[in-house]
Amino acid sequence: MIVVSNTSPITSLAAIGYLNLLHDIYGTIIIPVAVYEEMTGLGYAVPGKYLGKIIYT
Repeated sequence: MIVVSNTSPITSLAAIGYLNLLHDIYGTIIIPVAVYEEMTGLGYAVPGKYLGKIIYT
């Protein structure tokens, strides 16, 4: 299954240390470039090891 996500679930799960759940449950996660820019530009704590599992479109 492929998931397309906005910023809220990604940053919320990252904040509590469970961002890996999205990948474990759904496999591929796709986010728009704008979401990536919002997460990285505003300093959200999304660990780099998880960003490699997210596809930016």
